[in-house]
Amino acid sequence: MINDITSILEKAIKLHSLNEREILYLLKTEKNDKLFSAADKIREEYVGDEVHLRALIEFSNYCKQNCLYCGIRKDNTKIIRYRLVPQEIINLAKKAANYGYKTIVLQSGEDLYYTVDIISKMIFEIKKFDVAVTLSIGEKTFEEYKAYRKAGADRYLLRIETTDEMLYDRLDPCMSLKNRMNCLEDIKKLGYEVGSGIMVGLPGQTLESIAKDIVYLKSIPVDMAGIGPFIYHPGTPIEKSECNSFDLALKVMAILRLLMPDINIPATTAMETLNPNGRLIALQCGANVVMPNATETQYRRHYEIYPGKICPGDSPGHCRFCIENKIKSINRYAAKNKGYRRIIN
Repeated sequence: MINDITSILEKAIKLHSLNEREILYLLKTEKNDKLFSAADKIREEYVGDEVHLRALIEFSNYCKQNCLYCGIRKDNTKIIRYRLVPQEIINLAKKAANYGYKTIVLQSGEDLYYTVDIISKMIFEIKKFDVAVTLSIGEKTFEEYKAYRKAGADRYLLRIETTDEMLYDRLDPCMSLKNRMNCLEDIKKLGYEVGSGIMVGLPGQTLESIAKDIVYLKSIPVDMAGIGPFIYHPGTPIEKSECNSFDLALKVMAILRLLMPDINIPATTAMETLNPNGRLIALQCGANVVMPNATETQYRRHYEIYPGKICPGDSPGHCRFCIENKIKSINRYAAKNKGYRRIIN
């Protein structure tokens, strides 16, 4: 086993492969600058300096699931529920396309109001704006995924959150890790670009389990990996974690960039909730995607999967041009293409 950070990073840069023990070593290291610098160099070499901006439309905060860490869980009676009608969603997508976005991300809780027919028709209409469509609407059947793909959906984002079965069962009651994994397999079979990822800093989560998560994401293999730092929500029954989830999330993201150099990795909005410059820091530690909120102001404050979401009162237009200026401040630029993964052998 290699047990020196320089040797481990050299191996990762050359082979884009590490075993669980080596990944664990990087997760435990305090020499973050070396890890982040290596990830940033690999990012520059494989995906360049362009940053893909993807318009996020959070169209419903109703959810049939009861995940213990999530603010829009079914049993949270303290939030104001909303759902947009299909034409509202299509109109938001059109506005986003006019702002220059080349990808629309449709995200919601697992809301049974939206049938296969409704979602499929929305996808069909939104594709007319010459954009890629990403869905992030939870666990579905193979036939549902197939229908959305046929309607024109390009990508599907389904975060695994954790591959630790005991932890998954505790945090996601009435759900199954096996079914989650089967859903990801179905998505892959149907030709979607596959997005998944984990939550970092969950109460009861170990660094050993995170190392296994990283190995799993590489095994799929994912085309996009979203790493979300755990942020405690007082409207949930989960206990508050004292973990420094921001730094740990950056480490996970950087390791994934080293192991999967050509994938898309978002600088998540949650990073900026924990650090005022969180997304810019993430973009300099391996990330190459940002998903600004394109939901109208009156709704976005109610999509509270975690508290303290940034810019709740900003308009979609303001978010679009604000983030572009931030990107320019670190000598990066907004991409003008749809941002498909360019697999490099």
